[in-house]
Amino acid sequence: MGGQAQVVTFAADLLLDDGVDEVVVLHLSPEDVRVNRALSQLAREFAGGSYAGRKVRFRRHLLRRPSGEPLRDVRTEADAEAVWMDVWNLVRSLKDEERSLHLVLAGGRRMIGFMALSAAMLMFGHQDRAWHMFTEADFLERARDGAILHDPTGENVRLIQIPMAPWGAYFPTLRMLAGVSPSEALSSYTRMLDAMSIQRCRQVWERLTPRQRETLIALAEGLTPQEVAEKLVITLKTVDSHKTPILDECRNAWGLEPDEYISYHFVREHFAPCLPVMRRWFGEK
Repeated sequence: MGGQAQVVTFAADLLLDDGVDEVVVLHLSPEDVRVNRALSQLAREFAGGSYAGRKVRFRRHLLRRPSGEPLRDVRTEADAEAVWMDVWNLVRSLKDEERSLHLVLAGGRRMIGFMALSAAMLMFGHQDRAWHMFTEADFLERARDGAILHDPTGENVRLIQIPMAPWGAYFPTLRMLAGVSPSEALSSYTRMLDAMSIQRCRQVWERLTPRQRETLIALAEGLTPQEVAEKLVITLKTVDSHKTPILDECRNAWGLEPDEYISYHFVREHFAPCLPVMRRWFGEK
């Protein structure tokens, strides 16, 4: 939140129709005059556990170090890790209550937003949403420091959904990384994804003919179907005949619906990192 109460009320106004019944505000130490003033404004807006005539609980969440000491700023890697741990535990506790969550990124330190989005990617489910708040520049200036708490026209503020893959929903084991540092979590996450990617690539590879494997390698190198035809000295029709079973096996390996459309771009994206091992596989007898 930083010292800007209006980012909270703007978000609440836009999400009320989605059934939001609780607002949790992340903030640094209220020793900061602007933060303290913003919290006081919000306490009045959510007085009596209601907001805009609806029952909406307001909860402050003071970011703390693992020792319990309040965070006053995010200046070091240790501060960033403290934010990571605190936000992760908060999101996990809310998901344990089977909540549907909206994460709105606006105001405050950017590092807090980065850490919150990182935690969301591992803890969110498919029904949860992450949002970026966009405010028109002139209205942003007029509303600064809580001078305006609501958009009277509804045209000055909007939420833009952040495209985000909820990796924890796809790979539940990742959610067990809570309690480790960001660097340790990222390292474990990367190793897991690398291993799973290679496993899927190998699954596809083993079900292809030698000529289909040549086509797969060429597509993974970034060639278009026409360029593959020229490289392998075959017709474009033959490339397409090889491409069809390749894409069918990709649907099986990645658990996609049979009618879900994918193209050779899918092959490039998912097999390019596996090119070195695929070339070794191609030489296997």
